[in-house]
Amino acid sequence: MKPMNKSQSLKLAKILRYTARTILLLIAVFWFVFAMLSGAEGYGGGIKGIIMNSPNALPWLVLLGLVYVAWRWEKNGGGLIIFMGLFTIFAFNAAKHTFVLFAISIPLILLGSMLIGSWYLRKKNH
Repeated sequence: MKPMNKSQSLKLAKILRYTARTILLLIAVFWFVFAMLSGAEGYGGGIKGIIMNSPNALPWLVLLGLVYVAWRWEKNGGGLIIFMGLFTIFAFNAAKHTFVLFAISIPLILLGSMLIGSWYLRKKNH
């Protein structure tokens, strides 16, 4: 297999970066909103229920913060997102719940890896 030239490598880095950023932002916002709203009816619904249920959204608020970090510093943010993906395996018992594993843990690990890959490709070519 022929090695990539600088132009191809930078193009791949750009694709990895923007794909990972976009998907991470969508995942973080989706799970944040889902966590805020699901369970709010148990507290009476409405704004009061959402506020009372807001602690359930804290992990996703952390993920939103990590997405911001990854947006600014790909390598560090990617590493933290991989760590969060690994952490969710234990915190959400994802090894026993395949939906959680494939909907949360594995995507975070893969997307964090894409960010680190993008950083590496750009660093290698500068």
